[in-house]
Amino acid sequence: MKRAVYPGSFDPITNGHIDIIKRASKLFDELIVAVLVNPAKTPLFTVEERMELIKKSLNNIPNVKVDNFDGLLAHYVSKVKADVIVRGLRAVSDFETEFQMALMNKRLNPDVEIVFLMTSYEYSYLSSGVVKEVVRLGGNVSGLVPECVETKLLEKVGRR
Repeated sequence: MKRAVYPGSFDPITNGHIDIIKRASKLFDELIVAVLVNPAKTPLFTVEERMELIKKSLNNIPNVKVDNFDGLLAHYVSKVKADVIVRGLRAVSDFETEFQMALMNKRLNPDVEIVFLMTSYEYSYLSSGVVKEVVRLGGNVSGLVPECVETKLLEKVGRR
């Protein structure tokens, strides 16, 4: 059985993330969407809220599980006995950082493979940070995030 991990902060999950998840779920027997707990960042949503929003957004794709982790991704991948790390690329600017992380993860866990999926063109500009900024400034993010995420974003920034 091929098990893959798609890691990220997902603060919040966007339609770009969901695009990668749906496509990756067709490539592997099991895909774990792993929410990173990063003490160096101050997320808008708690880990529990992010996990719940991800679950609600995935329409119960049967081979997708949602989990969280802290520490090194390479260690988490070993712990869950995954074979592959999935990463999304939006633009050439993502490649350098992702390439460095991939090489380090491969060094830490030589048995794991890293697979890059190019985002669909309609999401190439989309990031969680952009979504949060647009909401904070009073803009509309319909179509960029699932409806449940939009509702929670508006609650968080006091617009609902």
